[in-house]
Parts: sequence; C-alpha cells; structure tokens
Amino acid sequence: MKMKNILFGLLLVFIANINIIIAQNIEFKESNFDNKYDFKKANDNLLEGNDYYKDKSYYNALEQFKKANDFNPNNAALNYKMGVCYLFSNDKRKALQYLEKSFSLDSTYSKDYCFQKGRAYQYLLQFDNAISEFNKYLSTGISSKKEKLVNKKIQECETGKQLVANPIKGIIHNLEIVNSEYADYSPMITADESILIFTSRREGTTGGQKDPYDSEYYEDIYTSDNIDGTWSEPQPIQGYLNTGRHDSNVGLSLDGQTLYIYRSNRNNGDVYECKLDGDIWTSPKALPEPINSKYMETSVSVSPDGKTLYFVSNRPKGFGGKDIYYCKLNENDKWGDAINIGDKINTEYDEDGVFIHPDGKTLYFSSKGHNTMGDYDIFKSEIDAEGNWQEPINIGYPINTPENDIFFFLSADGEKGYFSSVKEDGIGNKDIYYIAFNEEDEAKADAMLALVKGKVLDGRTKEPIEANIEVVDNGTQEVVANFKSNYKTGDYMVSLPFGKDYALTVEKNGYLFYSLNFNLTDSTRYQEIELEIGLPDTCVNSTAIMRNIFFDYGKTTLKTESEHELQKVYNILTKYPTMRMEISGHTDNVSSEKFNQRLSENRAKAVAKYLIKKGISKERLVTMGYAFSKPIADNETKEGRKQNRRVEFKVLGY
Repeated sequence: MKMKNILFGLLLVFIANINIIIAQNIEFKESNFDNKYDFKKANDNLLEGNDYYKDKSYYNALEQFKKANDFNPNNAALNYKMGVCYLFSNDKRKALQYLEKSFSLDSTYSKDYCFQKGRAYQYLLQFDNAISEFNKYLSTGISSKKEKLVNKKIQECETGKQLVANPIKGIIHNLEIVNSEYADYSPMITADESILIFTSRREGTTGGQKDPYDSEYYEDIYTSDNIDGTWSEPQPIQGYLNTGRHDSNVGLSLDGQTLYIYRSNRNNGDVYECKLDGDIWTSPKALPEPINSKYMETSVSVSPDGKTLYFVSNRPKGFGGKDIYYCKLNENDKWGDAINIGDKINTEYDEDGVFIHPDGKTLYFSSKGHNTMGDYDIFKSEIDAEGNWQEPINIGYPINTPENDIFFFLSADGEKGYFSSVKEDGIGNKDIYYIAFNEEDEAKADAMLALVKGKVLDGRTKEPIEANIEVVDNGTQEVVANFKSNYKTGDYMVSLPFGKDYALTVEKNGYLFYSLNFNLTDSTRYQEIELEIGLPDTCVNSTAIMRNIFFDYGKTTLKTESEHELQKVYNILTKYPTMRMEISGHTDNVSSEKFNQRLSENRAKAVAKYLIKKGISKERLVTMGYAFSKPIADNETKEGRKQNRRVEFKVLGY
C-alpha cells in the first residue's frame, strides 16, 4: 500500500512537470533553439510583424506572426499579438484560442488579457463569458477612459443577448452569384431591385495590384442585373470609375441614374458624383462644398424628391466622430448649408452608411452608439409630420452582429433588405446577403408609396428618347421632382409618397407634352406602376391628353390645381406661334347625352378662355365638345369613367 502511494505521488509529480513543460513560455532567444538557421528566419518574421503591429497594420503583422509561430508556437507575446490581430481580421473566431494559449504560457504578459478575451467572446456571441471577462478587467484598476469603454462593451453584450434571443423572423439568403472568395460588400440596389451595385476586392480588379497595408486587392465597383428574378454574373462597372487604387460605391439614387463613390485625397476623403450617360458612367465629379470639406465624407443618400442630400462627415462641432448631416436644394439648384441631423440620430460615437428609403421618411444608418451589440449596427428611424426623427430602432440579429455592419439598402416595397456580413457559411471573407422580411419584422419600412417606372419613347417611331420629367404636387403646385429619362434606354423611375395628388408631365423639344395624374391621397398599400410613355410630336393631328385639368363634378369652372398644366399648354403655343389647336372636352356616360354635350363644350371653352386671357389669339383656338362619343376606357368601371372625363388638345395646323 505504501509503495502504491509512493508511485502515485511520483506520477503526480511527473504529470505536473509535463504540464509545466507544456505551459512553458519559450522566449525568442537563439540559445533556446538548436536550429539556428530557422531561428533567424522566424526571428526576422517576428521583428517585421512587430513593426506592422505597432503601425496597426494587423493583416500584415498576422502574416509574419504566423510564420514565426510555425517555428515557435509557445511564446506568450506572439500568441497574444496573434489573438489581437485576429480580432481586427475577418476571421475573428480564431482570436480566442491564441489569447487563451498566451495566458496559459504567461498570465502576467498583458494587463489587457481579460479585455481582449472579452472581445473575442463577444464576437463568438458568448455574451455571458464576455461580460465575465470585462468585469474581471474592471476590477484591475483601469483608467476612467478605459472603464467607460469596458462598460459600453458590457452594455453591448446585454443588447446582444436580447437581440439573439429575439432574432428577425425573415429568411436570409446568400447572393451566391455575385459573391467571390474575396471581400464583397456595400450592396446598393435601385428601388425596384433591377440593378445591384457593390464593391469587391476580388482578383482581376483594375490594375491587379494589392494594397500593401492589408495585402488585399484594391477595391473596384461591380454591377449585376436582375433578369426575371435572377441576378446576372457581376461585371466591372462601365465608365471611368474604377482605377488602380481604391474605388468604392457609397450611395445610389433610387432610379440608378446617379452613383456616389468615395475616394481618398488631400481632404482626407471626399464623395464624388457620377451620372449614367446612356449605359456609360460619367467621370467622377467631386460634390461641392458644403458637402465635401477638408475633413472626411464617407456616405451619401438623396431623398426621393432630389431636394435633400444626407451625408456623413467627421467635421468638427458634431456630436461624435462621424455624424450624419443634410443639405437642402435652394432656389438656384445649389446645395444650402450643411445641417447636423441632430442628437436623436447622432451619438458621441461614429455614424455611417446613411440611406433614405424611397418613401422619403424612413432612414437607415449605421452607428457605434445607441443600443449596438458591438462595433457598427444598423438602425432605423422615421420622421414624423412635424419633421422630428423618432428614437432609432436596432433592426436586429442576424443582420446586425458584434462586427461592423455598414450599408443597408431596402427595396421600395419594403420586403427585401440587402447587406453584407461575415458568416461561417459564407463564400468569401465578407459576402452580400438579402433578407426577405417576415410581416412582423420591425426592420422593414411601411412602404407608403407608389413606384412609377417605365420608358419614354417617340410616339411614332417607338425609339427611346431623353425627355424632361416633372412631378408637381397638385395641392400646392410645387415641383417635387425634376429629372430626365435615360437617352439610350428611355428608362425612368420615380417614387411618389402617399398622401398627395400628383401631376407628372413629360416634355422634350419638338414634342407635345405627355401628362399623367396620380391621386394617392387615400392610398394605403404599396403600388408599382409600369407605364410606357409615347411622347406625341408636334405634327398636324398629333394629340395630347391633359390629365391634370380639373373641374368639380358636373361643373365647368377650372380648379386652381389646373394652373400648372394649363401653363404647359400656354408654353407650347408660345413656342410655336403659328400653331392652331383644337381643345376638346370629353365626359363619361353618366347623365344624359344633352347634358354631357353641353358640359364637354363648356369645359373646352373654359380652357380656351384661360389661354386667351394669357395672351393667345382666339383665332388660333377651336373648341369642341364630344360628350361620351370618344371614350378611351371602359365606362362600366369607376376608373374607366375617370379616364374618360378629360380635356385634349390636337394640332390642327400652322
């Protein structure tokens, strides 16, 4: 029995000695190694890695540290630094194993062990373990500045626990066709999801060179088209946008005709605007002051009416590092003063990735403040009728993670959101995803709008044409949007938020105008309206319908809402001073033919009277009433009868 106890004791001592050997910290000294040649190479790698580490070039540092670690995997300092480097990489899951090994080799090497381990646990979604490590770190007597940081990390973990326990119910899909084995991010879509533009650091980018800072390929911008619900193989964007350096997209208009890109320069970084000229993008042009400044501007989004530009800047006198600002378009079509959006949105920390939804009232942005679960999270806020932004809502896990989540684009119908993320099942180190929302998900927008899109064509040849498109609020007679169709494709797209009655007119020199009316005062559900517009020329017998000439039901007095469209008719008659025009009134088939005949005649005369009062010679105008003899729609439906109640003009001659 005594012998057994002695043997058992010897065994324990032997095991303890083995553990001591296993856990022994081996310094990088030549005397510790037999292979002097390999030691020199590994030590050179270590020294080079340390230089990168001091400069916070963590990718390059990690590459050198890996080589040194292959030679000596039992150095506490090296394992610690590798763990920290992984925390700044796209493979943060590997950080914990190196930090723990470093601690086992020498628990006194760094006072920040617990903090770094807490970060590693946070990225792994092990929030209770992270909180435990952060609390240990707090007990070590750190500075008040570090204490503030650690308490924020603890709060992030508490938020993370709540968000992970109550995830978004929508289905997330990897957009496999556009992703590569490299980093793909900053996905931006047109409002109808027909075009995707994103940034990639894949092989084959312009110049084919790698950034020495992180040894990844320089950024290029790529596009993909949605063809019958399937995204096409991505291609480099056409034009002069991609260079041999970094080129990334940071904003896109809802119709896809204006793109904003970021470039670093002597001003620390500015935003540039590019226009789609046919199918080629124009050369980037720096946005003017007060948007760009001598400080850094990183993100842009323009409201659907084109009159408000939201952007991100780190200029002084804000609430934190980077804040969201906005500018309003003035009467001279110049951007007015930059105004901070306020402390409801901005925090003492950084904000970025701003996106205003096509409804004009729902803002998505990324923030390191508010109730994040770590680094940047994506938030949503809505503006009320008085112009006040509501408390931002964290849009939730798994869109948001403890890593940097920047740039979120939502389709006009509010049903799909596009974002980039690093996930275990991804194709590359960062992939593009979309989420098809569940009805209960708070992240989606209410989408209280009509998206009107289509093509503008020559009415006779059916060839695409570039035309000016103007949208007017009939209630106020205010122009709420003014833009052009694409000259090569004829494409146009505009978002019309609910609650108003709109007049949309299409004009081009050598053509009569084309008029549409959208009364959305009582609309409650998202609408997508596709219309091909054939613009009538000015030849004899060409006809245009005036869909925004209004009378009270059964009356002949012009309503004030008709002013803007009547001015269009006046402008044409002024432009062509010898043009003679027939103005005709038309009705539905409600009431008698006699009543409708008189009504249609008198409405035509009311329009002519207005033009004559403006200075048009009465000899140039012929008025006719056709009652319900020339319907353009079915009089058996309410919508059909509405279309049949109209005023037209026809070119009679010159």
